[in-house]
Amino acid sequence: MTHHAYGPGDLSESLDEAAHRCLVAGFDGTTAVPDTLKRLVDRGLGGVILFTRNIRDAGQVRELTDTLRELRPDLLVAIDNEGGGIGHLAGAGAPEAPGSRALGAVDDPALTGACADALAGHLATLGITVSYAPVADLQHRPENPIVRTRAFGAEPDLVSRHLRAWIAATEARSIASCAKHFPGHGGTVTDSHHETAVDPRPYAELDLAPFRAAIDAGVPMVMSAHVVFPALDPDRPATLSPRILGDLLRGELGFDGVLVSDALEMKAIADRYGEAAAARIALAAGADQVVVAVPHLETTLACRDAVLDGLRSGELARDRVEEAAARVRRLARRYATPPAPSAVAPWDEGAGLTAARRAVRSRGALPQPVPGAYVVDLFPPPHPALNWGGEDLLTEVRTLDPAAVGTALTGEPGQAVVAEVLREAQGRPLVVAVCDAGLHPWQRRVREALLAARPDAVPVSTGLPEGEALCAYGRGRVNLRAVAEVLSGVGATAGSAP
Repeated sequence: MTHHAYGPGDLSESLDEAAHRCLVAGFDGTTAVPDTLKRLVDRGLGGVILFTRNIRDAGQVRELTDTLRELRPDLLVAIDNEGGGIGHLAGAGAPEAPGSRALGAVDDPALTGACADALAGHLATLGITVSYAPVADLQHRPENPIVRTRAFGAEPDLVSRHLRAWIAATEARSIASCAKHFPGHGGTVTDSHHETAVDPRPYAELDLAPFRAAIDAGVPMVMSAHVVFPALDPDRPATLSPRILGDLLRGELGFDGVLVSDALEMKAIADRYGEAAAARIALAAGADQVVVAVPHLETTLACRDAVLDGLRSGELARDRVEEAAARVRRLARRYATPPAPSAVAPWDEGAGLTAARRAVRSRGALPQPVPGAYVVDLFPPPHPALNWGGEDLLTEVRTLDPAAVGTALTGEPGQAVVAEVLREAQGRPLVVAVCDAGLHPWQRRVREALLAARPDAVPVSTGLPEGEALCAYGRGRVNLRAVAEVLSGVGATAGSAP
């Protein structure tokens, strides 16, 4: 594939630079910067996004971000950093935070602020200055497969309260926060990583209130959703819709910060439009930056070339790209330069575990401790894009109670497993944990078979509550630790639910 360079009679150098500002690229590597990425940075690349593949330890990450900024000081370095199960920075010693839904269950905005402060302080030490968080979506459809415990809750006022606390704490650390996924991913029953999601509700029922609150709180970035909203634009997902990005977000909601797309290689976009065409369409529709998260820089170059070709042909207006680039430069002036690690004030290391403990809920009184239990932990395999590290409840229980045994299953087990568990659990208390069993019928079947044979078993939910005795509201390590404390009777104990 050939890639264009600007030249005489072609686009001006300043317009070429503006087009590059509108791209955020993923890449492979933990220390060396690929030559192709260096060339993109030389020409004005707006930012990079880091994933687990770029992380070994804290010292290495800071070295990598320093190396990137030596190429160009105003390069924005970003990461998804919601807390909870999204653990790209676990290897770099990230503070433990329980995820948004547990924070919403506790409903203490000061504690949410302390968790956001810890995450942002840690980013500052690493030289990462853009955090694609918080999630402003509402979780109100039980069958929604992607928002779930990533949302603070279902109530607009509660979610807005916690967004304000998160944004203020992140801003105080000079880290750019980003409210996502506009205009809301909570009304869908599809994961846009896999296919196009649709929110069929009329305009008056859409979840705009949290985004209004985030914008009023001064959030510097908003990320668009790859979701079709027929009430707003029957033809195009939000990321590609001038009606949603321009008329609604810019016009009606008055947002003038940087509007960034969710990753273009997600199938909701890539399968129908292709990443390259989508990059041009999204910028024309009103996005300021498009994220190409895949590490293959060929994809980023194809997106870049589509943008340059759109500028040459007039399909993409030059003033639209110049406006987008100006917003990105303004963001970079405010956030691109991290403090020296020694200048970063300490944060509350214990805030996340405190929050996770307070989030543990039970329909009635918390169950009595069950030392020496047999623990069955059923959960779906980690989502590749969210990179939850597959922590399991059994490991956390055994850390506190070495006499505990059990099994952790991430997929439908064979027929014999129920009989095997019942045999091995004889004479021991039995704990049966599920994660979003409503979405995963195999979990329901295993749980029901075990509870039918052992009505004394302690049921646990590590996802959204499903009528179980004990609920963690998330699978971050601290969520599982807090449940393990209740089950083992070791450590602090949580309070029962209101």
